[in-house]
Amino acid sequence: QAQLVESGGGSVQAGDSLRLSCVVSEGIGRVYALGWFREAPGKERSLVATVGWDGRKTFYPDSVKGRFTISRDNAKRTAYLQMTSLQPQDTAVYYCAASRFTWTLRKIDYSYWGQGTQVTVSS
Repeated sequence: QAQLVESGGGSVQAGDSLRLSCVVSEGIGRVYALGWFREAPGKERSLVATVGWDGRKTFYPDSVKGRFTISRDNAKRTAYLQMTSLQPQDTAVYYCAASRFTWTLRKIDYSYWGQGTQVTVSS
């Protein structure tokens, strides 16, 4: 059974930066897309970044484009989400997820999820 473990969340001030990490166990295999999602109270879980299996292709919604950067180190089986210029509206639980597809933007295609890490941004 594949496992994903996130770390790096915390409480910061508006304008600060945080880097989230996600370690993926070997149970998922070697080729898979990775995504970061977030869920704020009362809102649906939504995609904030995704990276293809080889790290070459990435996608960001407009809400985080230019501020967030996703990357992966396949040798370490680790994904990262570098978040800069954080704003209060970025406050949410952030989840790392893995898909058996090599590339996908669809939440339904992500079968493996971490437990989430809280990010709180105060003004």
